[in-house]
Amino acid sequence: MKWKKLGLIFCPNGELWWIRTHASLPTPVKIGGDVYRVYFASRDDDNRSRIGYIDINIKKPNKIINISKEPVLDIGKLGDFDHYGVYPSCIVKYNKNLYLYYIGWDRGYEVWRAFIGLAISNEGKTFKKVSNVPIIDRSPVDPYLCTSPYVMLDGNIWKMWYTSGVKWERINGEPRPKYLIKYVESKDGVNWIRKGTVCIKFEYKDEWAIARPCVIKEDDMYKMWYSYARGDRGYRIGYAESKDGINWIRKDEEVGIDVSEDGWDSEMICYPHVIVHEGKKYMFYNGNRFGKTGFGLAVSGG
Repeated sequence: MKWKKLGLIFCPNGELWWIRTHASLPTPVKIGGDVYRVYFASRDDDNRSRIGYIDINIKKPNKIINISKEPVLDIGKLGDFDHYGVYPSCIVKYNKNLYLYYIGWDRGYEVWRAFIGLAISNEGKTFKKVSNVPIIDRSPVDPYLCTSPYVMLDGNIWKMWYTSGVKWERINGEPRPKYLIKYVESKDGVNWIRKGTVCIKFEYKDEWAIARPCVIKEDDMYKMWYSYARGDRGYRIGYAESKDGINWIRKDEEVGIDVSEDGWDSEMICYPHVIVHEGKKYMFYNGNRFGKTGFGLAVSGG
């Protein structure tokens, strides 16, 4: 598959109090017609992340229609799992509501912690958390991190692909997590019974990170895009296919998109989110420094 980059869509200018820097993990939802609301996480003066959005016309993406003046989801209270930051990862439309599956982030003594939360909205401008604890927390099969979920309601089964930390290791004296993608199912989208099913595993000797999956189902085939990192190289976007959503074949060489020669996405590309609009695929993604340079858009068929 080939992708044509349409350029940088949004990068914070620091004018709003909650959007000083970064526009990480772009997460689009169709409002109507060609208009999409793209949720993202930005950081304030204290480096804490909150979730807001911009509205764009997918066919004229460089012109911002609207931007949220206040965050739609705030950080948690002191001691909560999401006290230091919240990030969007996936939104599911269900029973006239929007289910926002988000990442809650907090600092530890040596390592950071991230787990999966859920917030619900009926209009998309304010979200209410279902709980002040994660819906997916530590467990014997996920002892370190549970983060960046993608959720699909497939028939009557809620399916989630998520990032699971499998260990922490020291690299040149600094702690670094090692994580890959696992799979879990639910009957209601809230309660999940995990078995530790790995669906995207490490394939390279120096690979240490596979994260932020995005899945679509097309012609009875599941197709996934994700971020992966090897050695000291910044994130790249990978691609895999599956007949059942559980057993996947990685086809990173077929992803059809890479870093640019220069500019905002020349060092890394990461956190892809793919949608289908009028028969074309569109990919929202971050570039350098995990979203500090904003997010851009690419279209299939380039």
